[in-house]
Amino acid sequence: MSKTRDSLLLLFFYFSCASGGQLLVWPMEYSHWINLKTILNELAQRGHEVTVLASSASILVDPNEPSAFKFEVYPTSFTKKELDMHFMKWVKTWTYDLPKSTLWAYDSKMQKIYHEYSDTVQKLCEDVVLNQKLMKKLQRSRYDVVLGDAISPCAELLSELLNLPLVYSLRFTTGKTYEKLCGGLILPPSYVPVIISELSDKMTFMERVTNMLYYLYFDYAFETFNKKKWDKFYSEVLGRPTTLCELMGKADIWLIRNYWDFEFPHPFLPNFEFVGGLHCKPAKPLPKDIEEFVQSSGEDGIVVFSLGSMVQNLTEERSNTIASALAQIPQKVIWRFNGKKPEKLGSNTQLLKWIPQNDLLGHPKTKAFITHGGGNGIYEAIYHGIPMVGLPMFVDQPDNIAHMMAKGAAVRLDLNTLSSTDLFNALRTVINDPSYKENAMRLSRIHHDQPVKPLDRAVFWIEFVMRHKGAKHLRAAAHDLTWYQYHSLDVIGFLLACVASAIYVTTRCCLFCCWKLAKTGKKGKRE
Repeated sequence: MSKTRDSLLLLFFYFSCASGGQLLVWPMEYSHWINLKTILNELAQRGHEVTVLASSASILVDPNEPSAFKFEVYPTSFTKKELDMHFMKWVKTWTYDLPKSTLWAYDSKMQKIYHEYSDTVQKLCEDVVLNQKLMKKLQRSRYDVVLGDAISPCAELLSELLNLPLVYSLRFTTGKTYEKLCGGLILPPSYVPVIISELSDKMTFMERVTNMLYYLYFDYAFETFNKKKWDKFYSEVLGRPTTLCELMGKADIWLIRNYWDFEFPHPFLPNFEFVGGLHCKPAKPLPKDIEEFVQSSGEDGIVVFSLGSMVQNLTEERSNTIASALAQIPQKVIWRFNGKKPEKLGSNTQLLKWIPQNDLLGHPKTKAFITHGGGNGIYEAIYHGIPMVGLPMFVDQPDNIAHMMAKGAAVRLDLNTLSSTDLFNALRTVINDPSYKENAMRLSRIHHDQPVKPLDRAVFWIEFVMRHKGAKHLRAAAHDLTWYQYHSLDVIGFLLACVASAIYVTTRCCLFCCWKLAKTGKKGKRE
């Protein structure tokens, strides 16, 4: 019986591998790669051949580490150190240097960040598509689909050059501009808050005014900061006039790393799929030394603290402020920290350069999560039902925490003005006020109550595109309309012209009849 079962498993594996497809991947670094890698590992386990395009300067996309997929390394003029410095500089600028008083106050610095990031990604794209030897090799490989992250353009150009279907995996683009202007997603500003606005879907009149300004600002930013340069580059490579948005709009499926446990309700399209939390999984046993520390917390439990992979350390002053607050709470604390040990560190706090974050959040003794508000950490907290104290710094983090606050599962603090008392009170609130835990558990139940797991759903749609050589039947016809046709301005103009013509003809007829009657009346009087 055992031999028969093993034979059947081998037979299944053989056929699954034989029927597997080939994917070409254009990755993004840091947390984006961590999410994409989860999908790629699952695809590889199901017998698909995955090829990742990695530059010689790739940071986390490491071709040398053991992997279930292949890497196609292309040369670039950047060094790994230079590319990492670029990213860290943008993070530092966004975290500490952007004035946050008004949208207009940081507009010029935002432009600079957009320009520098866009130029860096475009240079990497050039290093691939202008490499004739590499492109010929890719054309000979007969891939079935291109998989990319919309926040890092180029996958759509590769898709066009290789005549392949395109699937996006992304959390969001700034202001959801690409999804809206290129993907056709309908996001009414009257009740759909713009990313980074930090608003909820229930807005006052002045908040709707603010949201509209953000809405218009990001549309303007897309048109002026990035689009023209990319349009020119894509047109030159393809040898015909085209635009970044036109190529992005050809994407067969958009896999959005979000779900209704986090997002506010809004209209959706058939080729958009929510796969938020696809990286989440049940907690595994902790390493022995960490487990011993956790168990030593007794009934008070522990607090998990991490500011993510891109923030390596804090200033000494800020570290001591945080350490002083943590020393006052009865819980034990596990703090992911890579810097000089704070002088005010309490005996209840353990510093680690790396932590098994998901496993810690899933531990029954975990009471709260201090987080920068990154998407991965937020979803792990939702998955395990852990209330949060947010210390957001840049990009989507303030908005992520705002969503959790609106849903009653988090308290937000400002890292730049943080005091020990603020952090102590915030922790005491989310741990001792039962409503925070209840709301976190409610979000967790919503997340788990899905007919198909997010990772399985993501893999299904990629395989769907491979099986059917695309999914154009799911794309809205809006992509084929001009802007005035999309808004029915031509129809409205025609109907207004018809009404105006009818009014004009009716008026002329009435005037003619009146004139005729008047003329007949005068003639009768003379007679």
